[in-house]
Amino acid sequence: MAISKALASSFLIVMLILHLARSDLVIRTMVDDPSSPPLAPPPHIDCDSECDRRCKLSSRPNLCKRACGTCCDRCNCVPSGTSGHYEECDCYANQTTHGGRHKCP
Repeated sequence: MAISKALASSFLIVMLILHLARSDLVIRTMVDDPSSPPLAPPPHIDCDSECDRRCKLSSRPNLCKRACGTCCDRCNCVPSGTSGHYEECDCYANQTTHGGRHKCP
């Protein structure tokens, strides 16, 4: 019984070491590979014009633009159309108020 526990523990330790070694190899390959292009941050969008477009049909355009502007600044994304399409911007869709409702219009 003690031998099987020791064998199982040894097996788990070996698997952990192999996993860590493989992860280290992947990271080193990604860092040391000069042919891979550097990741550039996405261009910052013009939140004012995007929120004007998004809120043009709103019944409360000033409130809509204020909330949209906050969300756009945080997420650098505004979904297409005047409502819905949240699947285009995950960050935008996940912003909520204290009451649990969508913060972003």
